[in-house]
Order: sequence, then C-alpha cells, then structure tokens
Amino acid sequence: MGVEPNKAVAAWVDECARLCTPRSIVWCDGSEEERAQLTKVALESGELIELNQDKLPGCYLHRSAPNDVARTEKLTFICCPEKEDAGPTNNWMAPDEAYERLGGIFKGSMRDRTMYVVPFLMGSPSSQFSKVGFQVTDSVYAVLNLRIMTRMGAVAVEHLGDSEDFTRGLHCRADLNEERRFICHFPQDNTIWSVGSGYGGNALLSKKCLALRLASAYGRQEGWLAEHMLIVGLESPQGETTYIAAAFPSACGKTNMAMLVPSGRYEGWKVWTVGDDIAWIRPGKDGRLYAVNPEAGFFGVAPGTSARSNPSAMAMLHRDAIFTNVAEKKDGTVWWEGMEPPPEECTDWKGRPWTPASSETAAHPNSRFTVSIKQCPSYSEEWENPRGVPLSAILFGARRGGVIPLVYESYTWRHGVYMGATMASETTAAATGRVGVLRRDPFAMLPFCGYNMADYWRHWLDVGSGLKHPPRIYRVNWFRTEKDGRFLWPGFGENMRVLEWVISRCHGKGLAVETPIGYVPAPGAISVEGLDLSPGAMDRLFEIDHPGWISALESQTVLFDKFGDRLPQEMRQEHDALEKRLTLSYAGTRVERRRAPRTTVSAERHPPR
Repeated sequence: MGVEPNKAVAAWVDECARLCTPRSIVWCDGSEEERAQLTKVALESGELIELNQDKLPGCYLHRSAPNDVARTEKLTFICCPEKEDAGPTNNWMAPDEAYERLGGIFKGSMRDRTMYVVPFLMGSPSSQFSKVGFQVTDSVYAVLNLRIMTRMGAVAVEHLGDSEDFTRGLHCRADLNEERRFICHFPQDNTIWSVGSGYGGNALLSKKCLALRLASAYGRQEGWLAEHMLIVGLESPQGETTYIAAAFPSACGKTNMAMLVPSGRYEGWKVWTVGDDIAWIRPGKDGRLYAVNPEAGFFGVAPGTSARSNPSAMAMLHRDAIFTNVAEKKDGTVWWEGMEPPPEECTDWKGRPWTPASSETAAHPNSRFTVSIKQCPSYSEEWENPRGVPLSAILFGARRGGVIPLVYESYTWRHGVYMGATMASETTAAATGRVGVLRRDPFAMLPFCGYNMADYWRHWLDVGSGLKHPPRIYRVNWFRTEKDGRFLWPGFGENMRVLEWVISRCHGKGLAVETPIGYVPAPGAISVEGLDLSPGAMDRLFEIDHPGWISALESQTVLFDKFGDRLPQEMRQEHDALEKRLTLSYAGTRVERRRAPRTTVSAERHPPR
C-alpha cells in the first residue's frame, strides 16, 4: 500500500489476524494492477467466471451458494448495550454474547485462506459527511465489489490520518452454514462482524451495514440523517435543476427512478443521477437539507431491468461490471428475466442447462449487477460535491396494488414524517422470506435502522423543526392495479408526468385539491396527453379507498403499539387526525366508496411547514 495505515488500524488488523489465523494477509491499495491480480485469483478459484471479453470487456459472473442469495434479516442483529435502544423492529443481541458467539465461529476461520484488508472511504475526500472504514475479509468477490462500490485504497488511509475514528468490519464466509450465519452491528464500538455469508448485502460491509445501520445511529447523535434513498436532479428545459430524494423498499423501482429517462413528451428535460440507494442528509446553514451519496457504484437488482424499464442501466452494463446469479448465454453474455426475449438455451444461475420450458427462472429473482456510478449515462458531477445537493422534495414510494393513490403531498413536515412512518409495501425477493406479503416498512428503513425506530421518528421530527425551508414530502405509488391485476399507470419514463407536478409544487405553481389523506393533483394537473389509459383510470388512481384506509389505520395502530411510551406523541396525533378527517369526510360510513369534496388550491396557498 502506498500509504501506511495508522497504529490503531494496524493493531485492530493484528487482532483480527490472531482470531482468524489466515495463511497470508494482503493490504489492498485500490490500484489497477491490484484489480488485475485479484481478478486472476478469483478466476482461478472459481469465484468469478469470465464472460465474453469482446462483447462485455471487463465483465465477470459470480454464482453464490444457493442458500446465500439475499439479505438474512432474521440473522441480522443490533448489538447495543440496552435492548430497548435497538427497539422492537430490530433483532437484538447483547454485545458480550455476540462477540463470544461469533468469535467462536471466526476462530481459525481463515486458516489456509488469504485475509484481505480493504480501506474504503464513504463520501468525498473533502466532505464533512465522509466516513472511513476498514473491512477484513476472506472473499476476493467482496474485495472486487468494494472496489466498485466505494472509494477504496490510499484515499481512505489519507483521509483517516492518525484518527482512530474508523469503522471496523470483520467478514468471513466461513462454511456458509445458515446455522452459523450472523450479521452483527455494534454502534458503540463502530464495529461490524459478519460471518457465514458471501452475499453482497451481508458481505459488503460498507453498504447497508455501515451506510445505514451504523450511520443512522451516528446521524442521530450528530444531527443528520442516513437514509435508504435515491438522489436525482431534474433539469427543466430552462436549465433549472430541482433535486429530489426518494425512499423505496428494495426492488420497487428505486434504481429505475434514479436513472429515469423521460418519455418523449419531455424532450428538453434532463435527469441527473446522484445516487440510487443511499443518501446522507444534513441541514445547511441556509435552513435547507443537503444530500450526498456516499457510495461510488450501483449494486442493482437485475431482473426487470431492460431497455424499456431502465435504458441507462442497460447502457452502463456493457463493460467493467460484476454480475451475480444471472444466467449466462452460450455466447458468454448475460440474461435475466425481463431483459429481452429469452434465449433458446443458456446456463442458469446455479450452473445448470436452462430453456424457456424449464420450471425455474434462469436468473435468481434477486440477482445483481455491480458497476461504477461514473458509467451511468445520466451521471451527475454533483456526486463529487462535498456539500451535497439541496433537496426540494422527498418522496416515499412502495409497491401497493390498491389504497395508495398515484401521488399525494403531506400537509406539513410532521404529517410527512407520519406518512413515511406508516409506509407499507408488498415484499420482494431482495430479502429472504415470502414474496408479495404486505408489511410495514417505515421510511423503507425497517431492515436498516440501527436503533429504536420510535427514536428515529423523533429524530426526523427534531431535524425538521430546525429547518427554515424544509423539502415538501410526497407518497407515490406506481403499482396501483385494476381488479384484473393490470397496472393502471404505465410507469417508467411516464413517471416524469408525476415528477413534473411535484416540481411545480416545489416552485409554488402546481394545483392540488385537499383530501382527507393530503393534497392530490387537481384534475388536469398531471398531463395524460398521448397515454393509452383505460377509461376512468385517472379517477381510480386518485380514488380514496375508504375501507382500505380504515383497515390501514388499524394496522398502523398495531405498529405504533409496539413502541409503547417511546412513540412520539406527534405520530399518535397525526393518526387520530387522519381518522377524524376520514370520518368527517365520509360521514362515518365504512362500506360506501365515494370521493371527498375538493377545493383546488395552489402551492403558494400552503407552503411546507
């Protein structure tokens, strides 16, 4: 390594080595020569498979163990001293127990293996946002992914200097036994221990482990927010750029929105990608919120990504990418469901022959691609901005077949926090468990909040109370369906029609009508020119499903009751206020569906409070 690590780093790595007893230790420097050498090692060991270097230069395929294909939430723990500080939505393990239990698995786990020491920086080298981490791992696949996902090597060592303030990440695949698989976070020690998994979300400790679980806890202490959010800039034909952050549960279209290509109606508009997954957000001196993306790459879900759904993603995957658990075609290129018409035959993600007649999918539903953000055609140079970009709006989105309208705006910051706190989504393949089950996923942070979520909501309320110019807050739902299951809204590039209304609201121009749940677009405020919508589709997209909302209120009560006295009273007050508005608007009926009276108002009439 070009720059020597400080004494604290060296001492910690020595502790890891004594515990794991590796055959050898390699300190990674992030150089191109090192990348070539590590790629050779991975090819020789079978961790990577070389793809067609003429058609996909610099691209490789990784196949994980069949029992190690997604985040393992049931085996992910917050190991703070007090169980109450982890909260009822996190798994908790006492720190001493966790260190002892995992220590027994780590002991000797790297015998006959190489230990790689990976220094990485999250954020710009000159930013107050930035955090340094060191990951010790036995996985070349993890190292090569960290090269893409972070600023890796000497830049991190130089940024740290003599400081002892770095995240200590110890990772080992061990025997990939689910009975010996744990992902443990120790916020008080700035430490992560992950054992028994090679999957990205469990093995790339810079990502969900540091960037969300630990960072959310540090953000609470230091007065900022670490969020599971994309960051995107929307530039009008007049050259004005509006920045939006948006929280979506995994595999619900977050990457697609981050790289959105507007439909033909929006010629002259430009979309700039700052980030697709993580946002670190700080209040600025001007009373606004500023967001940075601390990552350097994308770890995107492959299935469903296509030239139609995300042409920018497809354009950046022709070189220097790592594919995980996708199918390999006979010509050495890749394929996954939703990408294009299926090949006549290929090799599936388990290495078996596959044809369209096969009973299983060719690519795993949670298969992934890893690629540098700078390969994205819509890459924004604001990614390098150490201050971050100013946020005008925050969106909360989820996969819902009913109840939630296409878009609506909160009355106030407090109401917006309530909207985020009560978000629910239909589960996807990004985490182990059943797919299609409706579960509460507050702020899309349920698996990632590193402390008691009631305290997390309190922190959001406190941050907002100090803002002179808070972003407007919205809920969106691209997935509302007809009774036969067909989507009511075309989505993808046509989502720009919804974002145009959001932008106009941010600039005090858009028209809306007040409903019991919030402000929805006034009739005609969202253009439908050129869309092939079914008759009455727009009415159904904004219909207030009274029985559905009453049922939602009941399930929200179940969620809130988990937190007892720790729940901010503002959340109860917003819940009760919504119930009252629904009752008054619908005269107490629980069976009849009809639209609430509406009065059209401009954004100037109700600026965010």
